[in-house]
Amino acid sequence: MILCECGEFIEGETFKDYIQTSANPSTSTIGHKKCGLIFNFFDNKMPKRYSSRKELKSLAMRFAEKNNLDQNTLGKFLLEVDRLKSLGKLSDGDILLTAYRRL
Repeated sequence: MILCECGEFIEGETFKDYIQTSANPSTSTIGHKKCGLIFNFFDNKMPKRYSSRKELKSLAMRFAEKNNLDQNTLGKFLLEVDRLKSLGKLSDGDILLTAYRRL
């Protein structure tokens, strides 16, 4: 599951494209159909999103729904997301994945 810069989780909403990378002038990759962002996985230039607490809570709820978290686990997940956000060092995607792994 990839979190795009536009704030949407990308699942099957992609298109195929070719971009220039450090290894090859024509490297196959994907892009997000909704916003048109093309991902460069080869050079580790993944998009990073840093949103407000309110926006992050909304993303966390969508993430929890996609991963079928029960009510008990959901509360712990949201607390962990809030705690990680308060550190101020991680992108939204890193916060969500780290919080999910700590459950």
